[in-house]
Formats: sequence, C-alpha cells, structure tokens
Amino acid sequence: MARPLNVVILAAGKGTRMRSALPKPLHLLGGKPLLAHVLEGARHLLAERVIVVCGHGAEPLRAAFPDAGIGWVLQAEQLGSGHAVVQALPKLNPRSRVLVLYGDVPLVRKETLERLVADDEAVTLLTANMEDPAGYGRIIRNSDGSVAGIVEHADATPDQLRIGEINAGPMAAPAEWLAGACRALKPAGARQEICLTHTVDIALDEGLPVCAVRAQDADEALGVNSPSQLADVQQVLRRRRAEALMEQGVRIADPRRIEIRAEVTAGTDVFLDVGVVLEGEIRLGNGASIGPYSMVSNSVLGADARIKAHCVVEGARIGAGARVGPFARIRPRTQLDADTRVGNFVEIKNSELGEGAKASHLSYVGDSRVGGNVNIGAGVITCNYDGRQKHRTEIGEGAFIGSGVELVAPVEVGAGAVVGAGSTITKRVPAQQLTVARSRQKTLPLKKR
Repeated sequence: MARPLNVVILAAGKGTRMRSALPKPLHLLGGKPLLAHVLEGARHLLAERVIVVCGHGAEPLRAAFPDAGIGWVLQAEQLGSGHAVVQALPKLNPRSRVLVLYGDVPLVRKETLERLVADDEAVTLLTANMEDPAGYGRIIRNSDGSVAGIVEHADATPDQLRIGEINAGPMAAPAEWLAGACRALKPAGARQEICLTHTVDIALDEGLPVCAVRAQDADEALGVNSPSQLADVQQVLRRRRAEALMEQGVRIADPRRIEIRAEVTAGTDVFLDVGVVLEGEIRLGNGASIGPYSMVSNSVLGADARIKAHCVVEGARIGAGARVGPFARIRPRTQLDADTRVGNFVEIKNSELGEGAKASHLSYVGDSRVGGNVNIGAGVITCNYDGRQKHRTEIGEGAFIGSGVELVAPVEVGAGAVVGAGSTITKRVPAQQLTVARSRQKTLPLKKR
C-alpha cells in the first residue's frame, strides 16, 4: 500500500541579503509570493499534510496564507535545515513519505516533484548540473555512479569544487526514518549548522537506498537569497510562461519583453506585443490582441478585441471586436459590449457600454449604463460623486452627447436624445429631443488700462 505524502516547506530564514523588511517568502515572483509557488507544487501532489516551518516574519507569513490548509511550525532559532525539519516532526504522519521543499526554491517543476516521491522507501535527492556550481553542495558519486554523499561548498576540496552536479535541496524519505535521522544530527561543517544533507550519510551508513533525481534543467535548482537572484528567477519564469503560451499558439512579439503574472487562457491567433504585462486571471478570445506596453489584469477579452498601446485594463470584460486605446484606462467592473470604441485618454469605471457605443477621446464615464450606438464626445464627464456617495448615469440607446458635456448624476438621458456641446445636465433629458444647458454668450467692451 502506498504511503500518504506529507510535505514540509522550510521558510524560516531571515533573508538578510534581501535587505528588506518583508519576509523573504513573501517577495513576489510572477505576481505571487515565493512561498505560493512552492505550495502549488505540494497541492499538485495531493499531499495529505503540508507543514510550513517559519521563523523570521512568522506572523505576516501566516496572515498572507490564511486559508491554505497549512500546518504552521515555528523555528524560534535558525540552527540549520535539519533542525527545522525536527520542529515539524510532531505534525507528520509517521507512516507517510515526507517531501522536504524550500520556500526560496520556487522553480521545481511539478513533473520533477512527481519523480522525487515515486519511490516510497528510498531517500531521494534532487540534483542538477550547473555550469557555475559555486555556493552549492556537490554530489559525490561512487565509481558505479551511485550516490556516495554530499559535501557542502565550504567544506569541499579543490577536486570536489570542480564537480558540476549539485544538491538542489529538495529531498524525500520515509517519515519514521527521517525522524530518527534528523534527531541524530549534530552541528557540523564550517558554520556548525544542523544540516539536513547530513542525513544522507546516515542513510548510506545504514544501507538505505539513496537515489538522485536529476532536474530537467539547472533552473529548477535556483534559489532566491538576494534581489539579484530574484530577478534571475523572474527571468526564468517569464521565459517558461511565454513558452507555454506560444505552445498554445499565442504569438508574442518578444518573449524577453513581456511580463506574465497571470493564469492565462488563450484562443487561436492571439497576439501580445512588446512590454505587455498580464496579471491575475486572463481569458483571451480568438484573435484578441494587446498592444505595446499595455497592462491587463483579471479581465476577459472577446474574439477580435483589441487593446492598443499604453492602456490599463483592470477587472473588465471587453466584448468581441471592441477597440480600446491608445492611452485608455478601463477600471474594475466595466463591461464593454461588442464593437464598442474607447479612445485615447478615456477612463471608464464601473460602467457598461452597449454594443457599438463610442467614447473616442478625453472623457470620463463612471457608474454608468450607456446604451448601444451612443456617441460620447470629447471631454464628456459623468459627475458621479457628490462628496459623500456615488450616483449613476443612464444614457439610452442611440443618444448623442456633445463635447464638453457634464452629466451631473443621478441623471438620465433618453434614447435618441442629443445633448448640445458644453452643456451641464442636472435633470432628465427627454428621448428624441435636443437639450442645451448653457448660458447665453455675451461680448463686452474691454476697459482701457
């Protein structure tokens, strides 16, 4: 019978090199905290229990994951990775297989994790080949290729330092054996730490099988200890996500100049230009496109919808064939129906624009319902806030709102109505009528100075 899986995530380090008040596991990678990426791997494996060992910044760490089904353990003194695992032992199922992960090693692929936990009885290590292995523990092998041990970089001989295969950190072992091995560990090495890697020596001495699962690429072993390393890991994640989208058929102008901090679902013939930033959850219909240096977050773009250059779209639904921008801002709870047009320097907030409606330039539409085929002229403002609360504006089908009009909400414009340019509207505008609300123009002589 297969053992249940327990996962222990080590996330207690101070992250001194980050030079930040924010706990290291909460630094963002691809729009999510580092720890969130590691937790995703544990969830993929359907782990019976997930235990996070925290220390520095324990309270904000817990607050960031209130509903994640995590067992939290405090490592009050950071005495090494082996000591951290000892803190988690009381929460483990003694009949389980334990996978130990690191909160600052976020790029291990799900397929790799599956291979790590495949053998219920062996001690299994994750290794990787690196061109520059400086700082990592080296994998020592026997002449037959079997694992003979791990030597830390600080303790390695010159010959051992030339070894390119490194210990990536994650490992798996039977819970009852791991508990005994970790409790038997003593401070060792140049830094006198209680290191989890030394359990490998115990396994070898006891004749327990020690296996090495090699990562698909060296990127899986990358850890984050500094802002520079965080940027390196971000670059890898950016490339992975871009490659995944391109495998779906998405055309990306330059994968090196795009930020994908989102879960993206894309149809056919989607195009993303340079400098695009995607965040949250994104759905892109067939033929949708996003222009250069635009940011789209938590939004849906219908078929053939086009976001032009330098736009910000947040929490919106953009209908089929709609056109937005350039230089437009679409704020949360906005719906643009099919074939709408929102032009340059237009801001839409918590509003719906009906099919074929247009706001071509320099306007603000907030808390409004705009009917189909309405034309909103340049400089139109819905005055939705009275200093205490927001009010709605209703504009009927086919209405024409002239340039420079102020619609003081709550107010209604009837279907087919025309509002003359420069009007300030405070009362209901009748349907199919021309309404003008502005003072008579006067010309007066200038006094001589």
